[in-house]
Amino acid sequence: MMAQDDGKISLGTWCLELLWNLDVGYRRFPRVWDQLEFLADAVEDSAEGAYKDLPYIAFAQAVFALIYAHKKVGIIPDTVVELGRADDSSIVRAVLIQNEKSFAIYAASLNREWAQITSNP
Repeated sequence: MMAQDDGKISLGTWCLELLWNLDVGYRRFPRVWDQLEFLADAVEDSAEGAYKDLPYIAFAQAVFALIYAHKKVGIIPDTVVELGRADDSSIVRAVLIQNEKSFAIYAASLNREWAQITSNP
């Protein structure tokens, strides 16, 4: 993570705080949490220059998925019991499917098994 002297937080810290603030509403969608963490890692590594091969479209869609998951109001509001995170799960899955090749290469660069991250059941 990049050190900040101007009072701003680094992107890595922002990603960690975002993940921390997402509540336990993902119990019904257990893979989403790991997928969001993977997307946060990809965004952080790409933005900080640690990984330079992630296409801009994959980066932008990953950022969108992270921000969408963080918002409490979506297509299905998070306050709807049992279903509130279904739309978040759908967005994350769509991002992973649309950018499967790019994210599979990124996962391999981390020595992570894509099958453990992918949207496939």
